[in-house]
Amino acid sequence: MMRFAYSTLALSLVLLLAAIPATADELISVKGGYLVLSPSGQFAGNTGGTGTRIDMEKDLNLDDSKNITLEAALQLGNFRLSAGYMPLRFSGDGVLQRDIVFNNTLFEENVQARSDVDIDFYDVGLTWYLINFDNLPVRIQLGPEIAVKVVDADLSLTSPQAGQSERVSVTAPLPTIGARARIALADFLGVAARIGYIEYADNSFLDADVQVEFSPVPFFGAFAGYRHFELQIDENDVYLDTQLVGPYAGLFLRF
Repeated sequence: MMRFAYSTLALSLVLLLAAIPATADELISVKGGYLVLSPSGQFAGNTGGTGTRIDMEKDLNLDDSKNITLEAALQLGNFRLSAGYMPLRFSGDGVLQRDIVFNNTLFEENVQARSDVDIDFYDVGLTWYLINFDNLPVRIQLGPEIAVKVVDADLSLTSPQAGQSERVSVTAPLPTIGARARIALADFLGVAARIGYIEYADNSFLDADVQVEFSPVPFFGAFAGYRHFELQIDENDVYLDTQLVGPYAGLFLRF
């Protein structure tokens, strides 16, 4: 699977350098929104190869992340370059129903504990619209996308009652290969979707997104969508296996 993925990436880069942008106009867009993601899954601090996998829902009842989402994009001809940032913040507390070993420290059953999962998510992607029809009543754009997702995760478990506090962190760049599509039903209404995936060793990442854009006046509009992440990282004494899903909405400028 990885050999096919790298071959596809190399071919895309070669064709990108050789191709000449087509007739689509230059387009710059800046988006700012509000994102709500619900977490599920497990995490662990595996210092020395030992650590309890903590269930985000059952053990500590992590709440939703409610935070901003930012994106800027440049489209020139058939190519679209985008950069995005999302800070994700999850926290929860409760009385432990079992002994938990986190970062080589034992948190005992029946102790009040709090957990914080902070993830800064950076996303840079390049799309080549192999299909780019802008002279039809409905504009259609579709093509492959290569991207680099950087996950900067910080996981902590604290028990003031027992005087314990442990923290582990990891930064993982995850290149993905996928596709992006957009259908403009009219000048003021469009639907966009993208998907990207990577899997290697014990790490994997799936990022899927669908979005509706509404622009009743030139240069300005609103958008709403739904995001789905599946993230697994197992390296540098950190284990994270989580699914994050939820809606978002915001405003954009386009010129």
